[in-house]
Amino acid sequence: MKVDPQEQLRLIGRGAVDILVEEELLKKLRRGTPLRVKAGFDPTAPDLHLGHTVLIQKMKQFQDFGHEVIFLIGDFTGMIGDPSGRSETRKQLTRAEVLKNAETYKEQIFKILDPKRTVIEFNHRWMEKMDAAALVVLSAKYTVARMLEREDFKQRYQKQQSISIHEFLYPLIQGYDSVVLKADVELGGTDQRFNLLVGRELQREYGQEPQVVLTMPLLEGTDGVNKMSKSLNNYIGIHEPPEEVFGKMMSISDELMWRYAELLSDRDLEEIKRVRAQVAQGSVHPMDFKKNLACEIVSRFHGRAAAESARDYFETRHQKRSVPKDVRKQFSPPDRIWICQLLVDLEFAKSKGEARRLIAQGAVKVDGKIIREADFEFLGGVHRLVEVGKTRIAQVGSENKSGLKTSVS
Repeated sequence: MKVDPQEQLRLIGRGAVDILVEEELLKKLRRGTPLRVKAGFDPTAPDLHLGHTVLIQKMKQFQDFGHEVIFLIGDFTGMIGDPSGRSETRKQLTRAEVLKNAETYKEQIFKILDPKRTVIEFNHRWMEKMDAAALVVLSAKYTVARMLEREDFKQRYQKQQSISIHEFLYPLIQGYDSVVLKADVELGGTDQRFNLLVGRELQREYGQEPQVVLTMPLLEGTDGVNKMSKSLNNYIGIHEPPEEVFGKMMSISDELMWRYAELLSDRDLEEIKRVRAQVAQGSVHPMDFKKNLACEIVSRFHGRAAAESARDYFETRHQKRSVPKDVRKQFSPPDRIWICQLLVDLEFAKSKGEARRLIAQGAVKVDGKIIREADFEFLGGVHRLVEVGKTRIAQVGSENKSGLKTSVS
């Protein structure tokens, strides 16, 4: 797609926190040759969530403008563990864990990126060839004083909390990746700003034109407070069932909805602003826009038909409150509860062990979907119905918000 450099810059800047340096990026775009655009992802967990896709969507934007996109899987750096934003040393992963996670990344990114126009790289290719002498040369290009300018390192040092030497190596290796790949642009979250700037400095040291750094905000999870994270259970996984993705999207606040729209939607920003104004005036209901946004996100990962089906399911089960006629109990769950604990509390299982066996047998359903994993969590703001077999059925009630006390209907 042939787009004027100034217009490319405007569209690329959508949602970005920093472009360092904007004038340099415009100069590169005006050359008219495809830029090498790099973004690195450490495969520290097997599944990607919407927070990851903020960067991947930006990569797609560059790709649509005809630039070369490099999806770098940090299988080497993943074994170090990124110290960004950490108050303690991150647990190191094994080679086997990292490679297993990397395989799922390759499958998932092509739900957004064009596989024919995407270069996938692994940084073990050059890092495993680096001997001790070369590592010393690389380490000599940066000082401890500069490393301690990093806010997380500075705070840990001031609090006399340990910082391992290998953590200092992480930003150096990430920066060296840019040298090897001759990156023109590197994308990252705001928590990566220091590491990305190290890449600029190392490229200068190695006689290359420094990359432009573009940082994107960290997407808040469904709680609207913390960064989206699987460990905080506030994530929306792109591999989750369509109904689950749709339901979680509908659970976010109206205010957070606009941020999701800006960072995740392909809609024109002016259109989003126009609809937001209409919502403020009362001429458009926020739920209508939220449903359309949820449909767009589900379509991206599961297809349009699945999105429409998920929408129908949500409207039938959640808005119209359509449930089986033979519901035996109503209950008021907390925000989230482990499914095995819920089954015991509802007296649908005598023990958590029995609950696990019921799940393994495929006898447990939540909102009509069979639960396959015993670590599933029932979300009070998303899910409504629990079924075990044909006779044990309970739905979320509204009369008691304090706990899990049940009442026979």
